[in-house]
Amino acid sequence: MSERILVCVAWPYVNGPPHLGHIAGAYLPADIFARYHRIKGNEVLMVSGSDQHGTPITIRAEQEGKKPAEIAAKYDRMFVEAWQKLGIFWDLYTSTGTLNHAEVTHDIFRTLLNKGYIYKSSTSQPYCPKCHRFLPDRYVEGTCPYCKDAGARGDQCDQCGKPLNAAELVGPRCRQCGTPPEFRQTEHFFLKLSAFQEQLKEWVKQQSHWRANVLNFTLGFLEEGLNDRAITRDINWGVTVPVPGFENKRFYVWFENIIGYLSASKEWAKTTGNPEKWRDFWQGDTKSYYFIGKDNIIFHTMNWPAMLMGYGGLNLPYDVPANEFLTIENKKGSKSRNWAVWVLDYLNSYDPDPLRYYISINMPETSDADFSWGEFVRRNNDELVATYGNLVNRVLTFTYRNFDGKMPSSNGTDDASTQLNTLCDEVFKDVDKLLAHCEFKQALSRAMFLAHETNRYLDSKAPWKALKTDRQAAANSLVVAIRAIAALKTILYPFLPFTSQKLHEYMGFEGRIENSNWEICTLASGQKLLEPKALFTKLDEDIIEKETQKLGH
Repeated sequence: MSERILVCVAWPYVNGPPHLGHIAGAYLPADIFARYHRIKGNEVLMVSGSDQHGTPITIRAEQEGKKPAEIAAKYDRMFVEAWQKLGIFWDLYTSTGTLNHAEVTHDIFRTLLNKGYIYKSSTSQPYCPKCHRFLPDRYVEGTCPYCKDAGARGDQCDQCGKPLNAAELVGPRCRQCGTPPEFRQTEHFFLKLSAFQEQLKEWVKQQSHWRANVLNFTLGFLEEGLNDRAITRDINWGVTVPVPGFENKRFYVWFENIIGYLSASKEWAKTTGNPEKWRDFWQGDTKSYYFIGKDNIIFHTMNWPAMLMGYGGLNLPYDVPANEFLTIENKKGSKSRNWAVWVLDYLNSYDPDPLRYYISINMPETSDADFSWGEFVRRNNDELVATYGNLVNRVLTFTYRNFDGKMPSSNGTDDASTQLNTLCDEVFKDVDKLLAHCEFKQALSRAMFLAHETNRYLDSKAPWKALKTDRQAAANSLVVAIRAIAALKTILYPFLPFTSQKLHEYMGFEGRIENSNWEICTLASGQKLLEPKALFTKLDEDIIEKETQKLGH
């Protein structure tokens, strides 16, 4: 029986070009998961968009001497290009700058306000006497009072993940001019998170299927107690606040961007010709998954669920498979210091599937992972080229050349062949289960184990030798090996969509692989094959030094 799956993916700030941290943190795992469910025949809706608001945009705009809208448009184009070239497919990728998003945000706000979950209060906020303005979250920097990191911001400490207020920072200063801010009274709206304390705690404790790091991190915050949090700020860039007297204020980005999952679903529904179809994914029998980085956990396991509880009638998140961080050559990534691998730069020189493979086999699911050019080249050459690619190429090429370009027939199997067939079935079931539970790294490792064992089987059977003395024996072993390759074609498709499509065609199948089924496709005896070409390209080790020298410059 088919399922309905909602895949919600973090909205990236479009204040710079996309880098590998984005891909490893949320976007590749989401795409793998959605592709898996689509090929299984499940109904999938995958949505996200560019977060065009927030202080990261205004800070970049001031740095480049442009308007925030110009910055958002410039980098939004880069993200869209990266998704297309990397094979990340969306049902809808939009932005928080649409009229639709503003309308949905206003509806959520008014409903929570009318129910008493949002209230107005005067609060002390940092004001820079030199810049003559109130300072939004990221315009205030200082030392974290919890972990003592000197680079904490007025909204959050990236080092320990604690949400902060500017007044909590030790030695706060204006990001723009370095002046210590004054704290002045200003009126804002607050979300009454404290009202959902016990309801959230009871709900979170039931989520035993969540990753341990996500569950424990969330419970830790809930045990400390939730504080009400401002949802508006003194800034003129963002979604307007539909209340008289708040014309010069905007919604805090943390409040309105997580509403984007709902607004994007509604926008998508309109494109289908059925504006109410979004309800199938938000009110029906649907599992919703939120793919994010670990710095956004609390917004998706506490803030957004509280808003949904208060609004009423909408599904709560089923799972929040948050990933940890990706370091670059054992150093924390830094856009300002150019310590990053930019996605479009990579795709201008190399194929997308090797990057998808390396990030997947090294995915930071439960702890931070590292990207190094040396390890990238090694895994490409030793695993993709030598193990998997070589298996596919030597089996299909030998079959094509010696059996008239057609699938041979088998007249039986021996013990070794039966064992490989059994292993093939077991791995297929294992990968199915692992992907369903968002365990991508282990799923890919299991698939590569099958490729390795198929190579061992092939070496023991040596059909190139058997062909000279027993043509049928050679055919029998090729049929078994091709069945394993057919299994790999399907289970590796979510990870390696480009090369899996090529393999799909080499094996004589027509159409798009995503339109086939989640099964080991059987090749009929006599099925015509296409002459295969290498799936992957061996990389010269010289690129290691060339690429690492770019870092930090």
